[in-house]
Amino acid sequence: MTSETSAPARPKTAIDAVADAYTDTLIRLNPSFATILGVPGHDTEFQDFSPAGIAEFATAARGTLDALAGLAPADDVDAVTLDAMRERLGLQLEIHESGWDAAALNNIESPAQNIRSIFDLMPTDTQEHWEHIADRAHNVPGALRGYIESLRAAKAAGRVSASRQVGIVVDQTTRYAAEDGFFAQLAAGARTADGPLPAALQKNLDDGAAAARAAYAEFAAFLQDELLPVAPDKDAVGRERYALASRSFLGATVDLEETYAWGVGELDRIIAAQEAVAGEIRAGATVAEAKEILNNDPSRQLKGTDALTAWMQGLSDRAVAELAGVHFEIPDVMKTLECRIAPTADGGIYYTGPSDDFSRPGRMWWSVPEGEDTFTTWAETTTVFHEGVPGHHLQIATAVYRRELLNSWRRNVCWTSGHGEGWALYAEKLMEELGYLKDPGDHMGMLDMQRMRAARVVFDIGVHLELEVPQRWGSGAWTPEKGLDFLKANLDISEGQLQFEFARYLGWPGQAPSYKVGQRLWEQIRTELEARPGFDLKAFHTKALNIGSVGLDTLKHAMLGPAE
Repeated sequence: MTSETSAPARPKTAIDAVADAYTDTLIRLNPSFATILGVPGHDTEFQDFSPAGIAEFATAARGTLDALAGLAPADDVDAVTLDAMRERLGLQLEIHESGWDAAALNNIESPAQNIRSIFDLMPTDTQEHWEHIADRAHNVPGALRGYIESLRAAKAAGRVSASRQVGIVVDQTTRYAAEDGFFAQLAAGARTADGPLPAALQKNLDDGAAAARAAYAEFAAFLQDELLPVAPDKDAVGRERYALASRSFLGATVDLEETYAWGVGELDRIIAAQEAVAGEIRAGATVAEAKEILNNDPSRQLKGTDALTAWMQGLSDRAVAELAGVHFEIPDVMKTLECRIAPTADGGIYYTGPSDDFSRPGRMWWSVPEGEDTFTTWAETTTVFHEGVPGHHLQIATAVYRRELLNSWRRNVCWTSGHGEGWALYAEKLMEELGYLKDPGDHMGMLDMQRMRAARVVFDIGVHLELEVPQRWGSGAWTPEKGLDFLKANLDISEGQLQFEFARYLGWPGQAPSYKVGQRLWEQIRTELEARPGFDLKAFHTKALNIGSVGLDTLKHAMLGPAE
């Protein structure tokens, strides 16, 4: 990549060297991470998912912290790196000591999905690319065997995910193994830019796909026969585990009860704002009536995934063109953002960052549940801003781009959900502030997404800590069943998406609230800076994005300075 920034390269420091060495270790230990970065040389491998492999990551973290112990920051960039690495790696070791890293299993973010999903990022243009895919498919059985070993060890120690999660993953992995599942379709649709694969390569790919399918079938049987019978029925993880997870996703320690109460109040505020917008759509309309009007407006409807893709791309391209140089610094290499339909049907919408050299651009993926082919633009406009610009693409691609300033760990490794998702929610509100959501339908859609995120704070903390339900929503302590009714009242999404989200919150404690809580912490930092002389919004954004996705306590220290 040719640098487009005029800033001189910052001299590398001893702390940068430790951070870069740790990144190299992570690439060696986790070949999928190399694929994510676009780093060649590990294209056919998987990490060791066994207990021994997990222990290697902990050993690397300890060694890195030891190497940092005697080093002093050479500048402000070093100070942020040191603060961030101590917080992130120290917490990683706490989680490792808890034993739950070996038990990781849920419906969205665990080795069960990640072993499959890495194929989505592998290039398919040449025969060599397909050779890599075929060879990696042959290595799926070994990856899953290591994962089973860890799950068995965790089971022996009494750590098993809730039965709801195990059951869902049985269904997911059974679909991966099906005759018309992911691996079968991958092999059947294999082509290079020049045409079909040579017969020998196609056979190797078919054999690899068959091996991967068989391995996933065996994995599903293991879950069904060994894990499900001992999996606890209770979804709530309790305060100790939840507090650790919350810190992991926020990079900050928050008062969980205070945050829960704030979430309740924030939800009330957003509902009131929606009621006001409903009156703009039609005088006297309720929120539900206003949404019905919007849903029946032909000008706001899209039919089919091709139309959805074209609309996403057009809106994304417009945002990039209009924001660049005005409200944000967006170098030319970052202006390409591809919008795609995901190869799965799980219901999620997500972003994947560019390769380290930007040869693979950032991408926005829309996973459309089976049977859904009608989409409404008013409900999804804010999602494009969230995943694209000024949301995740601007945030993640900026960190990748700033190679002259940041070490490789800061650019490509450090990711904190509360920082990243908090920024993306902040970006949604910012687009309202900048005048992009003047249309009452688009405004209603943004408020709907904010309402969903506020409801998740209430649901997630309430259910996992079994707190009391506010009287207006019921009585007694939260249960998943009460929580599902609550989500139905506050999340205006399809039934397939609702069930996916419900299971996600139960199986991935602390992650869902990190969006709204992260937004809260981002806005608190901006508010404090706005009270200081000479505040400039574009300069605030530039400085913040150039820091990278550190923990929110580290971000606060970097933006506001040390507490007096």
